[in-house]
Amino acid sequence: MAAPDGKQRRLTFKQRRRLADPIQDIVSFNDTESKIAIASHPIHAMMVAFPIALAFSTLGADVMYWVTGDEFWPRVALYAVGIAFAVGVLAAIAGTVELLMVPGIRIRSASWTHFILAMVLLSVLGLNWGFRLEDPVGVVLPWGFLLSALAAGMTGITGWHGGKLVFDYGIGMHGKVDR
Repeated sequence: MAAPDGKQRRLTFKQRRRLADPIQDIVSFNDTESKIAIASHPIHAMMVAFPIALAFSTLGADVMYWVTGDEFWPRVALYAVGIAFAVGVLAAIAGTVELLMVPGIRIRSASWTHFILAMVLLSVLGLNWGFRLEDPVGVVLPWGFLLSALAAGMTGITGWHGGKLVFDYGIGMHGKVDR
């Protein structure tokens, strides 16, 4: 950067960082404490464990049906994906309220990426469940299995983004985090 006298001067680390991310200067940037919580434990974070586990369980049940041919597994997959969808909707409501109410969450683009991925994941879970309602056994191969594999992959990607929000930015943690 050139000084008024024409000589080059080196920027300090703080100045370079400031140029790299001006959003961090906004007062509400570090306001990331959860507003929807029980005893300082964010409801969204507590609820997402169930749809995550059930999305992978649906894929597991489809694989077990493919391997064994036992009609028990499509029924397991039907219930697993249905409950994953229902609890996922509840978790999405809590997460959306957090996104809209907490300025430090709302200001980060990573939060919106997680939100969009989660909505797509919910759509895939709902579609998978809807396909299975009429004939849980007949839909497993190939569409049920493919949708379950897509849901499991999307769950991993969406969960990674959610974990990044918590571990890198301290989103939803009690108190303010200096970054």
